[in-house]
Amino acid sequence: MKLRSLLQVVALWACFIPALQAAEGPNLASVNAAVAWVGDEDLVFGKNQDRSVPVASITKLMTALVVLDSGVPLDEWLTFRERHTPAAANAYTRIRVDSRMRRSDVIRIALMSSENFAAYTLARSQPGGFDAFIEKMNTKAQELGMTQTRFVDPTGLSADNRSSAADLVRLVNAAYKHPEIREYTTTGYYRGHFRNPRYSLSFGNTNALVHRESWGVGLSKTGYLSEAGRCLVMISTMNGRKVITVLLDSLGTRSPMGDAGRIKTWLKTGASGKVAKAARRYEQERNAAYASADNGMAAVH
Repeated sequence: MKLRSLLQVVALWACFIPALQAAEGPNLASVNAAVAWVGDEDLVFGKNQDRSVPVASITKLMTALVVLDSGVPLDEWLTFRERHTPAAANAYTRIRVDSRMRRSDVIRIALMSSENFAAYTLARSQPGGFDAFIEKMNTKAQELGMTQTRFVDPTGLSADNRSSAADLVRLVNAAYKHPEIREYTTTGYYRGHFRNPRYSLSFGNTNALVHRESWGVGLSKTGYLSEAGRCLVMISTMNGRKVITVLLDSLGTRSPMGDAGRIKTWLKTGASGKVAKAARRYEQERNAAYASADNGMAAVH
């Protein structure tokens, strides 16, 4: 083969290598994942994307969506009443019972700082009350075509709040239409002001990537429960396009951010990247646990 022809073949294969790698997808530490372009429900990449799993505080995106869709006034002052039912998990808060805050600010701290008492108060303050609000969350999920999704509380403290990565792409697309959600979820720091008595508290965003301009984060929500692992849903700019990233059930706090970086690199170069051995072991254990739970459910039915 002539040298010129050989070089042409090599160049041709060089063009195909990223495509071949892209077909394999990125290596991710997250056990369940989905990647899509904003405004599109078709996935660019999925990993166990239809598996229904606990989603922890990702729930709060639906809570905010239901509140905003209802049209209630955002400048209304809400009262943080003592819980009428026990929380499903640790619900520590710095907010004082019977203090008050504007609904817009309650939504903000529920989203950017994942404040559980704030999410609970949003649900309890809605017309119709707490139980009706949970029904509306599930109705909204059905309207969005989220077939693998069920909610039992507005905070995500219950492991019975379940969804799939593919379903959450639909939720993120719907939430992104609200400028308030885009603003509140990407607020880096916020000083919240309360009444009765008057006091203030500082809140920080639970996603470190919102502080990095290079990511162009347009929507963000994190979540964690022992049953759910570390979770992240995010809209960010990757290679000039707005991308939805859904990452569910990761081992550690850094794993979802590492996965987001691997997805960004994969979309640009086709390189799959590498995942730490500890994350691989975690993934194997979690997949085995999911399989066991599915088998148990099948046996019951």
